[in-house]
Amino acid sequence: MDPVRNPFAPGAGSQPPELAGRDEIISAAEIAVQRVLIGRHDKSQMLLGLRGTGKTVLLNTIERLAESHNHVTSFIEAPEGRSLADLLYPKIHQVLRKLSMIESAKAKAHTAMRALRSFASVFKVSIGDVSLSVDPEEGVADSGSLENDLCELFVRVGEAAQAAALAWTLLIDEVQYLSQRELAALIVAIHRVNQKQLPVMFFGAGLPQIAALAGEAKSYAERLFDFPGVGPLDHEAAAAAIRQPIVDEGESISDKALEAIVEQTERFPYFLQEWGYQAWNAADSSPIDTEDVQSASSAALKRLDEGFFRVRFDRLTPKEREYVIAMASVGPRGPYRSSDVAEKLGESIQTLGPRRAKIIHKGMIYSQAHGDIDFTVPMFADYLRRTGKVID
Repeated sequence: MDPVRNPFAPGAGSQPPELAGRDEIISAAEIAVQRVLIGRHDKSQMLLGLRGTGKTVLLNTIERLAESHNHVTSFIEAPEGRSLADLLYPKIHQVLRKLSMIESAKAKAHTAMRALRSFASVFKVSIGDVSLSVDPEEGVADSGSLENDLCELFVRVGEAAQAAALAWTLLIDEVQYLSQRELAALIVAIHRVNQKQLPVMFFGAGLPQIAALAGEAKSYAERLFDFPGVGPLDHEAAAAAIRQPIVDEGESISDKALEAIVEQTERFPYFLQEWGYQAWNAADSSPIDTEDVQSASSAALKRLDEGFFRVRFDRLTPKEREYVIAMASVGPRGPYRSSDVAEKLGESIQTLGPRRAKIIHKGMIYSQAHGDIDFTVPMFADYLRRTGKVID
C-alpha cells in the first residue's frame, strides 16, 4: 500500500493517529487545568511508566489541552547532567514575557522578572542569549536554598498569571533525572502555590520509581500528586490503536493479523506504532493479512534492535552491560531478584550495589520492590537473547 499514506507514527513522543486507552488520564488533566483557573484546587499529576508506553505523548496532549484553556505552558525534558535551575530559567523568562504583554499583569510580571533575576544570580544560571534588563529584588529568591527560592519564584509567576486571568502549566518529562534536592524543591514550590490558590499546575512523567522518589523527597507528595500508571493498553484499546487508523485511510486489516500484532507487541503503544507502520508498508493491498504481519515483525524487530534497544545498551559501560546480561540470564521475564543476579555474577549484593545504582540512574533498570529489579525497556531481555548476548 502507498507508504506516503501510512498513518502510523513510530517515534519518540510522536503523536499516534489514534490515542487509545488513555481517556481517564486525559479527562482528569482537563478537569484540573480548568479548576485551577477558577481558584479551585486540584492535584498535579506524575505519569509513571516504562519506556515506550506513551508518557511523552500524553504530556504533549495535556500541554495542548492546557493551552486551549488559557494556560501559558512550559515543556521541559530533564536530561542527565543539567540543573533544574538552568532548565527553568529560559522557560520562566518566556512565560513572564508573554504575561508582561497583558496590561493587567505588567506590574506583577515585572516583579516576577526581578525575582527571576535574583534566582539566576544566586544559582549561577547560564543565561546565554536570555538576559534580563531588570534589577534583582533583594531578599526574594536569593537565599541560595533551592527549596525556598524556587518556592518564592513560583509564587511570583503564579501572581503574574493570576493578574492576567491566565494560568501557568509546567510540564517536565524524564523527572527521574532530577536530583532528590531538585525534586524536593519542585514539590515544595507546587505545594506553596496550591496553598495560595494560585493558577499554577504541574504535570510530570518518568519511570516507575518516581512515586517512591517523590515520597522520599517530601512525605506529603502522595497528597499533592496523582500518580497514574501508564502501562500497556488493554486488548480493546490496543486493537483500536491499529484498526482505526487503517479504517480512517479507507483500508482494512484481517482479524487474525490484528490479533497477531496485539500479541507480538504485548500491547505497548510504541511497539504498536512500529508494527502498524511496518505492516502497512509490507502489504501490497488491503486487507493487511497475517503474511504481511510476519514480514512486518522481521522489519520491526530489526529496526528496534538497531535503534530503540541498541541505543540504550550502548550507553552502558562494559561492567554495566555484564550486569543487565546477567539479569536476562536469570529468566525470560522480570522482576528479577538482586540476589539471583549477584549469584549469576559470582559477587555479593553489597559489592554490586554501586553498579546497580548507576544503571538505575541511567534509566535502564528500576526497583519495583525491595530486592527486586526489572528493565525499564519492555522486551529488553528478548533483545539480549535475540542478538546473542544471552545464551540460555
